[in-house]
Amino acid sequence: MQKIVSDPKIMMGKPVISGTRITVELILEKLAAGETSQQILEAHPRLSDEGIKAALAFAC
Repeated sequence: MQKIVSDPKIMMGKPVISGTRITVELILEKLAAGETSQQILEAHPRLSDEGIKAALAFAC
């Protein structure tokens, strides 16, 4: 299953975690601001640890 998807109908085509409206950009911004993976997961229950890892891999 593809974890990162981009669809012009969802979040203006920004890359998002599959099955959510959570953008890769949002995850990276939160991590850069010092939030932990656990804090991000608590704030976004539909997100998984795998989704965070996929966002990091996508950024590389």
